[in-house]
Amino acid sequence: MTRTAGIDCGTNSIRLLVADVADGRLTDVVREMRVVRLGQGVDRTGRLTPEALERTRAALADYAATIRDRGADRVRMVATSATRDATNRDEFVAMVERELGVVPEVISGAEEAELSYAGAASVLDLTAGPVLVADIGGGSTELVRGGDGPLRAFSMDVGCVRMTERHLHDDPPTAAQIEATVADLRAAIATAREHVPLDADATFIGVAGTVTTIAALALGLDRYDPEAIHGSSISADQVDAVTARLLVMTRDERAALPVMHPGRVDVIGGGALVLRTLMAEIGAAAVIASEHDILDGIALSIA
Repeated sequence: MTRTAGIDCGTNSIRLLVADVADGRLTDVVREMRVVRLGQGVDRTGRLTPEALERTRAALADYAATIRDRGADRVRMVATSATRDATNRDEFVAMVERELGVVPEVISGAEEAELSYAGAASVLDLTAGPVLVADIGGGSTELVRGGDGPLRAFSMDVGCVRMTERHLHDDPPTAAQIEATVADLRAAIATAREHVPLDADATFIGVAGTVTTIAALALGLDRYDPEAIHGSSISADQVDAVTARLLVMTRDERAALPVMHPGRVDVIGGGALVLRTLMAEIGAAAVIASEHDILDGIALSIA
């Protein structure tokens, strides 16, 4: 058995998983998430702000202490969309090395997709036929197809933070802002089709916080319950209804939803539009929500 620590630093959140790994299976020791919005403004400026870097540093200092206390043998940290896009990512890398003692890997979209697929595959049976896994993040959405040949992956530069900052400026957003978001998403999905088969033949699995939050809302949960959410099948009609509901709510109304993490309140509408548009474009009748994703893939990769 090996105790590993994986850190996933995305555009919206930074997450830690300390887990014991044996025979390719994970047993959680600690699983944490902080919303630090590292990618704040990156779509517009191309730079990580000092404020975002400091929020991330503070979270990493706590994570480093947890990793030491829990005695992890191996540590791997990956950074994704926001850091890929930032011209000053060297500042981020130096800060992480000071706080954590390891150099973060700024991975490509294809690597991100494969790690997400590995994380989902660690707890779900993905061998019964073609599967399409979608990882909807803050700055990008990774699509990876497997089960019918070699893995095929593509990363789209659309995510809940990027779409919100780019288009959804009012609260609630206007019809014109929603239409502009959907048009942007359709163009990105059309490009993705050139790299990954997107059709209704594949079982559609969604990972990460946008999908799991929408699943929690569709299920009518009175609190965020990972066990109830994981493996749940949410129909396209349910996704459409939840999205429509979120897009007419004010910020205060969204914040009052019992399953809503405070760090998702202002970007969940953009994320819901990504999921709804993707399902409509590929003709998916339902999405299976997974609580296990790239973070699990990172922890597994160093066992």
